[in-house]
Amino acid sequence: MKYKLLSEQVLKNVGGVENISHIEHCATRLRIHYKNKDKINEDAIKEIEGVVGTINKGDQIQVIIGPDVHVAYNDFLEVSKFNEVIVKEEVKSTEEKSEKKIMHYVNAVGNFSAAVFMPIVPALITGGLILVIRNLLINYFGVSMESGTAEVLTGIFTAAFMYIPVYLGYTTAKRLKMEPIMGALLGAFIVSPAISGVEGLDFLGIAIPTVDYGSSILPVIMGVFLMYYVDKLFTKILPEAIRYFLKPLLTMIVVAPITIIVLGPIGTQLSGAVANGIVWLMDTAGFIAMPILSALYPYMVMLGIDKAITPIGFQSVATLGYDPITVVMGFISNLSVGATALAVAFAMKKDKGKRGVTASAAITGICGVTEPAFYGALVMRPKVLIGTAAGAVSAGLIAGIFGLKSYVMGFCPGILTILFFLNPDGTMTNLIVALVVGIVAVVVAFTVTTIIIKKDKTLVVEQ
Repeated sequence: MKYKLLSEQVLKNVGGVENISHIEHCATRLRIHYKNKDKINEDAIKEIEGVVGTINKGDQIQVIIGPDVHVAYNDFLEVSKFNEVIVKEEVKSTEEKSEKKIMHYVNAVGNFSAAVFMPIVPALITGGLILVIRNLLINYFGVSMESGTAEVLTGIFTAAFMYIPVYLGYTTAKRLKMEPIMGALLGAFIVSPAISGVEGLDFLGIAIPTVDYGSSILPVIMGVFLMYYVDKLFTKILPEAIRYFLKPLLTMIVVAPITIIVLGPIGTQLSGAVANGIVWLMDTAGFIAMPILSALYPYMVMLGIDKAITPIGFQSVATLGYDPITVVMGFISNLSVGATALAVAFAMKKDKGKRGVTASAAITGICGVTEPAFYGALVMRPKVLIGTAAGAVSAGLIAGIFGLKSYVMGFCPGILTILFFLNPDGTMTNLIVALVVGIVAVVVAFTVTTIIIKKDKTLVVEQ
């Protein structure tokens, strides 16, 4: 167990398992929801070997681990023996007492989005890259679109994206502390060939609007929220002896028709409005908006707001066929953060050990995971973040002017996901723009940071 000692020490300093209400993780952070803030020893957690940093906000301590966080998550679950079912009712009473300020709701949306979307990231990255490989083979290596190879690759891509409602149904239900399989069942129902895109359907004489649910986001999430309240109602009124069999049956009988008659069409309309809003924003102010958003993105990540806007990216790809905002600004920001950390590492000429650690974090940042670089090398040197902003603004301006788009919705955008910018029609223009944007972000951030460090040598004090 790689993170056994770390897990034991973190558990001790969060007040033990009895102080935990929920555990989850995103790309780099172990997110532990607690009941009593007074029992959290954040300073001690920061000193634990393997912990890059911490963020404590709302009712959650985020322990930054790095790309191996999923391993740490599983080890922590095993060490803590955490049982979510037992604490379910306690969580409810604690949440009801929480102070409801604006940041509470921002954090709530961010935490919810992280819990719902992050578990499906590996499938989406795999599906996206498979699509890129398929397009490369067809457009540049003479592989026929009708060949078995292309069909197999298309099948993997379709499984990753077409059935997103199934995955989101599962993760949403899990986040709401319901039986996850019931959420997946609702997702499978709406995306099934008997429902999705079928015309002329009705239920008990009530007409069902025709909606294509493939790759949709909002309908299943709205449906699972409805399921949450229906589930609670039947839990309350059904006798325990028959609850196990009747509750899922009655829940689906109530939720499924409402989802496809009411919630699905509403979700589709909302999705269309979001897509239209994105197109309008990028058409009218993209060259201004993109540099600003790219410069702010590291702080969005720090505050968890990046998770709150994740659904916009998914919806854009589902409705427009591309994402002009979320992946693009993440790509620019991550490269800028990585290049800034790299400049810091280059300035560390005496302490080779520290230089190696910082350089490693910088490379990880350029590859798309910035927490080790941001928290391990930059936040304690606020002045060098000017270099990050300079790189992000310069590259963001180019991206905004040329309308850079990502044709795959993915996470941790960086140099390893550069092919997300390859247009499915095989044209190279967008990919070339992405390469130019990436080079500008790295060169400007590195150069400006180096100049700043040379003018203020106290930024890199070595023993």
